[in-house]
Amino acid sequence: MGVQSKPAPLPPWGAAVAGATGAVLANALVYPLDIVKTRMQVQVKRKPGELQVGSEPHYTSTWDAINKMVAEEGIEGLYAGIHGALIGVASTNFAYFYWYSFVRDLYFKSQKVPAPPSTATELVLGAIAGAVAQIFTIPVAVVTTRQQTQSKAERKGLIETAREIASSEDGVTGLWRGLKASLVLVVNPAITYGAYERLKTAMFPGKNRLTAGEAFLLGAMSKALATIVTQPLIVAKVGLQSKPPPQRQGKPFKGFIEVMQFIIQHEGVLGLFKGIGPQILKGLLVQGILMMTKERMELAFVLLFRYIRKLRSEQLAKAVELAAKAKTSLPLATK
Repeated sequence: MGVQSKPAPLPPWGAAVAGATGAVLANALVYPLDIVKTRMQVQVKRKPGELQVGSEPHYTSTWDAINKMVAEEGIEGLYAGIHGALIGVASTNFAYFYWYSFVRDLYFKSQKVPAPPSTATELVLGAIAGAVAQIFTIPVAVVTTRQQTQSKAERKGLIETAREIASSEDGVTGLWRGLKASLVLVVNPAITYGAYERLKTAMFPGKNRLTAGEAFLLGAMSKALATIVTQPLIVAKVGLQSKPPPQRQGKPFKGFIEVMQFIIQHEGVLGLFKGIGPQILKGLLVQGILMMTKERMELAFVLLFRYIRKLRSEQLAKAVELAAKAKTSLPLATK
């Protein structure tokens, strides 16, 4: 989720619809990468000569995961849980862009002298919007993560999976597992934006407008940096929201610190960065497609609103003209 630098010409719901549309399209196109990175992040890396625990397959790379998933579950296995994922993506991005536009409008209205917000202010506004969005939409993310990490035989529908989570020892609050990690992860877009501005100054000093290639390069570098910095939290959040690994014997994790400790104990520190390849690739593609689609959607809304205003103006002018004609055609009243 990116941060804008100019006041949005649309009402909050317009920006929300545009952002949600772009996010759904982007995530639908790269969904196989999403399920691959999720499964790689929840698996416990085996040591040489160690026997396999449980029936879950072990993946050594992105391509290995894709091959094994297709062989065991068919092409549809790469799209397991996609309905819940797209519902979650749509709701999260709708909420994010709505609240971001909303708090940004409030900020501009509170300013006595109109001025663009500083970088720090932009980051705070984005963090507020991201936190509100996570609180309301994380249950869908929890259900989707559970669906993505289940085998074909265990997999259930969206509602059935939600009921299964709610009937666990955590109760209904289980649908908000990983909320703390998710709230901390709102710094991801903040890091992306801050790194983008710093890299722009360092690599293209004094240049106000970048070419599409230069902007994509900076966007890719800043997104990769943000992903590397926050990857341990991303892995911990996925571990919290998924089914506990066989080594836990069904005992769920209590917090993301416990997940990180478990990973370090069984896989070492590098285990906190597992699945980073597909995570970065997915982030780069989603970021580009999302923002490109969002801009086109916002432009379409602006043109639509202008057309509607033009039609209303023409109708109002016709109504005034008809009223004037009717007034002049009325017979004079006699005393």
